[in-house]
Parts: sequence; C-alpha cells; structure tokens
Amino acid sequence: MTGIDKSRRAFFRRTCGGAAAGALAGAILPVGTAFAAGPAARTDLTPDQALQLLKEGNRDYLTDSAYRAGENRDRRIEIARGQTPFAVLVSCSDSRVPPELLFGRGLGELFIVRNAGNTVDTSALGSIEYAVAELGVPLVVVMGHERCGAVAAAVSVVRDNASFAGSIGRMVEPIIPAVLAVRDQPGDMVENAVRSNVRRIVRRLREAEPLLVDPLEAGKLKIVGARYDLDDGVVEFFEDI
Repeated sequence: MTGIDKSRRAFFRRTCGGAAAGALAGAILPVGTAFAAGPAARTDLTPDQALQLLKEGNRDYLTDSAYRAGENRDRRIEIARGQTPFAVLVSCSDSRVPPELLFGRGLGELFIVRNAGNTVDTSALGSIEYAVAELGVPLVVVMGHERCGAVAAAVSVVRDNASFAGSIGRMVEPIIPAVLAVRDQPGDMVENAVRSNVRRIVRRLREAEPLLVDPLEAGKLKIVGARYDLDDGVVEFFEDI
C-alpha cells in the first residue's frame, strides 16, 4: 500500500469508520462507472408522464388537497437502500419555494439542486448529470420564481452599477447575461430577467452537455423551464424554449 493509499484510508476511517472506510478509500471509479455497485432500480415513467405528475401535484397544492406521499417510517426504510427519483428540480434556495411541497411529492421522488437564482455551476451540473446518467431520471425542470432576490441583485448590477460584498457578487454573475438580454424589453425588468435566466439555462442543458444530449435525442429525457408565482402558487411551465 502506498503512502497516498494509507493517507486516504486513514481519512475515510476518521470520517466514515468501519469497513465502509476501507471500501470507500479503495474505490477509484473511472469515468462512466456507476456510483452504486450493481444495477439499480429506475423509474419507469416517461418524460411526459413525469411532467404530468408535477403538473397534477401543483394543482393539488393550489386546492390544499391532502398530501399524497406517505412520509413515515415504512417509506423511509423502503428507500433507504436506493432512490428512484422521477424528476430533477433545479430551483432557487428561497425559503418560499420548497419543490416537494409545490408539487405534492415526498421522500425519494425529486432530485433537487438548489441555489440562489437557480443557476447551474459545475457542482449543479454534475448533480444533474448524475441524476440522469446514473439514476435514470427522465425529466429536468429549471424553475425560477417571482421576485427572485438573486435576479434582482443582478438587475441592480446592470441597471445601477451596484456591487455586493463577499461571494454574493460572484454568485449573481452568471445571471447578468440573462438581464442584459432583456434590459431593453418593456415591463418589469426583474420578472423579464427571471424568465430569461430560466430559458438560458434550459438551452445550455439541452445543447451543450453531452451526458444530457444523447438521452434528449433518444426521447428518454425532457428538459423544461418553469416559473413559480409566490402570490398564487401556480407553477407555469415553459416547454417550448
């Protein structure tokens, strides 16, 4: 065992403990190798069926219908050894936009990637690709929302030459091209930028990421945009972008 292997094994022993530490420390997976050992169960929903479930869930949310999924010990145990989510939700960190509640879904059903402004950096992209390539998720939804603070910050940078301390400025930088694209449009600039930001991200995922392009072309994956209205609770989907 090399010095590097010993150090790595010691690290995993400290952080994980037991036999799992040795297994993790010795595992170096080549590109394209599944994270989980052996074939994993996957959802049998088509992209359209997955999208329909989200639409139905949001309608139930609007009418205060009973929560569909059982969030109890049996369900937790059922999914403890494996997950079969049917949709990826790329959404904002805003506390008023909890995807599971907006769509009436429960444990193990949505693979959620959240950050301010629902942007897609390397970490977010890797999470999306993992969900599609390794978990077989057939639907990716990029969802912005009304009065998004991160988008409003990007608008203030463009319109007022504002600056932000710490990492906040760098966080809103990816949103600025979406703001520039709509700065001459009529209407509310923040609202226009929210929609522009969603559309830019959807187009990028559809056109520029090889792990997503192949299943898209094969009809096994759909990537759509959406916008959540804070006032009335409606999720509007943008399928034709």
